[in-house]
Amino acid sequence: MIWTFLLLLACANDEGLPAEPSTASEQKVYRYLALGDSYTIGTAIGPDSAYPALLSDSLSEAAPQDSIYYQVIARNGWTTADLKQGIAAEQPDSNFDVVSLLIGVNNQYQRRSIAEYEREFLQLLNQAISFAGGDKNSVLVLSIPDWGVSPAGSGSRSQIAQDINQFNLAQKAICDSLNVGFLDITESSREGLNNPSLIASDGLHFSAEMHQIWMRMIYPIWYANLQGT
Repeated sequence: MIWTFLLLLACANDEGLPAEPSTASEQKVYRYLALGDSYTIGTAIGPDSAYPALLSDSLSEAAPQDSIYYQVIARNGWTTADLKQGIAAEQPDSNFDVVSLLIGVNNQYQRRSIAEYEREFLQLLNQAISFAGGDKNSVLVLSIPDWGVSPAGSGSRSQIAQDINQFNLAQKAICDSLNVGFLDITESSREGLNNPSLIASDGLHFSAEMHQIWMRMIYPIWYANLQGT
């Protein structure tokens, strides 16, 4: 499922669907687009506990006079190719204030090549920039968490860690080449090896507590960005 959320006082249109309200003169509506996979939609914990929702809630609390609209394009199991197809189906506009991109764990899980990942990730990153109106400073790439620390990855933790590191190095190099922000959340995910509370009940994904950690890492970056808009 592709999740789209409105953290707004929205009214219903003729079809009974929520509509993005017009902006009052004294109110700003900030727009956030989160692109990704199972981590972005909070598989095993629910979308309301995932970092995009937590981030939007925190930003709303920081500026209660304004509104946060956020859209999530993600699905459990998505690779870079799947995300490209999901974006094509959803067709987001180019008026987002901030855009985040977290993708690649399923490329690693499916043993897809680094070369393929680099090619498709670059395409996705350029799309993310376009959704932010061409402003590279409004795009943030999140590194791939290490699922090898979970019980599901216990049989090959070392290999998974090596693979995840290679994918992260590849995407960071692309981010650096385009001067796009890159945030390492991988090391925080590895704390799950010795802290079971950071692992979700399915024994594979990460818990709401971990998503809170990620939100607190992203928040100051996004808050500073939105303050400048």
